[in-house]
Amino acid sequence: MAGPLTGLKVIEMVGIGPAPFAAMCLSDLGAEIVRVDRPKGEAFLRGDGSAHDFLGRNRPSVAVDLKNPRGVETVLRMVDSADGLLEGFRPGVMERLGLGPEVCLARNPGLVFGRMTGWGQEGPLANDVGHDINYIALSGALHAIGRKGQAPTPPLNLVGDFGGGGLLLAYGMLAAWLERIRSGQGQVVDAAMVDGATMLMASIHGAAQVGFWSEERGTNLLDTGSHFYDVYETKDGKWVSIGSIEPQFYVELIRRLGLEGEDLPDQMDKSQWPKMKERFAAIFRTRTRDEWCAVFEGGEVCFAPVLEMREAPDHPHNRARAGFVDFAGARAPAPAPRFSRTPGEIRSVSVAPGTNTDEVLADYGFSDDEIAGLREAGAVA
Repeated sequence: MAGPLTGLKVIEMVGIGPAPFAAMCLSDLGAEIVRVDRPKGEAFLRGDGSAHDFLGRNRPSVAVDLKNPRGVETVLRMVDSADGLLEGFRPGVMERLGLGPEVCLARNPGLVFGRMTGWGQEGPLANDVGHDINYIALSGALHAIGRKGQAPTPPLNLVGDFGGGGLLLAYGMLAAWLERIRSGQGQVVDAAMVDGATMLMASIHGAAQVGFWSEERGTNLLDTGSHFYDVYETKDGKWVSIGSIEPQFYVELIRRLGLEGEDLPDQMDKSQWPKMKERFAAIFRTRTRDEWCAVFEGGEVCFAPVLEMREAPDHPHNRARAGFVDFAGARAPAPAPRFSRTPGEIRSVSVAPGTNTDEVLADYGFSDDEIAGLREAGAVA
């Protein structure tokens, strides 16, 4: 069966990070997305057809010169029959190109126009440059992540670019398409990474406002402050993770660590967390990671080994769930979430810019003569 979004036609304006991630998520689930590339773009925007460029998978590419009026008109003709368009340019760029939402929605009132930025379409910082680290800094998320007495720790670019960015855009476009079923009208989706990171912090902001969460890093339940929610180094220099928050899981953790029957402080006595952390650390260093797996796996503890990226695909659980897919010589993260009747799939690897120009334009209604004319005019490549 085809994915649940099969039949939706979407135009993706080439970009980096969150917008391509949103396109990957939607295309994994069946959306027919076409990437509009630049004929001579920056090196980091030019795919090389690598099977390891996971963010670019499942999308054919058409190379269009947007500085050429006929190139702009080409994209507008594609817009006429599209369900959605997503772009990750700075505010105002699409308008200056003649491809802004007012122009596109006037031609196709049912279009969902998705916009991915760091700061949003308006506000004092809207036109400032930035990256994930800056957007999550403004949301309060970055300040909250790190160990006690240490600087804030950037969590890769997962919170801004991908969780608070790409997924937020995909979620917004899906919501707009659902609303279109009732109204028949498209609309603009303004997805900003600073908004998404703030939304991801909802529970932590709430806990801080009632005094349950301290602004001091590394002193709280979930930020490595507690001894029962942290990672520990093992005898072989590897790591394990413990998340025994609930009392029944903590009791089992204590038992399997060999501490049952000792006069231990109350689990939630914060004054004793540092001392208990030292005790746990010493115990975990007495066995290898695999030996601790044998002790904890299958028990009611909330435990998992900390796997290196190269190890993750071969873990028995990930293998059983096919969390990674062997495709074109690469081990790619599988589409998610799972669907019982209309599963998503990886259909093709990332392609170089312009690989599919002729077939894409033909699919959007351009004749052979029109395509040849656009090539001759330098509007497409």
